[in-house]
Amino acid sequence: MKGVGERTALRQEGGLAYLTAEEMTEADRVTIEEFGVDVHSLMENAGRGVALLARRILGGNAMGKRVCCVVGKGNNGGDGLVAARHLHGWGAEVTVVLSGTRSELRDIPARQLETVDRMGISIAGPEAGFEGVTLLIDGLLGYGSRGAPRDPVAGLIRRMNASGVATLAVDIPSGLDATTGEPGDPCVVAKATITLGFPKTGFLSPGSRRFVGELYLADISMPRGVYLRYSKEAPQFGEHEVLRIG
Repeated sequence: MKGVGERTALRQEGGLAYLTAEEMTEADRVTIEEFGVDVHSLMENAGRGVALLARRILGGNAMGKRVCCVVGKGNNGGDGLVAARHLHGWGAEVTVVLSGTRSELRDIPARQLETVDRMGISIAGPEAGFEGVTLLIDGLLGYGSRGAPRDPVAGLIRRMNASGVATLAVDIPSGLDATTGEPGDPCVVAKATITLGFPKTGFLSPGSRRFVGELYLADISMPRGVYLRYSKEAPQFGEHEVLRIG
């Protein structure tokens, strides 16, 4: 890992490394396989961080606020579903919009969807509208996505951007290349992005800033030892689970 640390040394801001998609994949592998932090725990912590920042954006109180979590079939969507659970518990009127059919969700996000369903949270398909929504949560695509989004995800992104509703992006704005910062057509234009584990190198590109918005880092229980393999120091979350960075 020494070579990785040397490569990321030039991409550090505030002592924290910004990782490419490939490096982030390795950091996730190390967290899960070498340190034994399971995916369910990471997803639960990530989703809670998303919900905490969403509540902050909503003025510190989610009660009665209309929130729509727009989720894809992968783990990024699972994070959005966990956020939906927490926000529902805090009194928000939550709707989940799926990018496809229920059967398309991968195993772990599918379990989250089952829990959301049992809680009585409204679940809709990609044709749903966003009228009357106060906040959108973008959980469509993760850091591993490449190229321009395709329908039905592309259509959802265009309608989210056209809605005029503030959007909170989970990990990266959907459609943005996590490594280069190049936006696809279309790409979510977020009010804020809450990134997970490490910030991504694409966020350092000046052209990505209008898509990322305000940048935050969530405490997802990634071990300190993983941070120190890439960064000079680990994030100082302290009593805060979400930090403003960038």
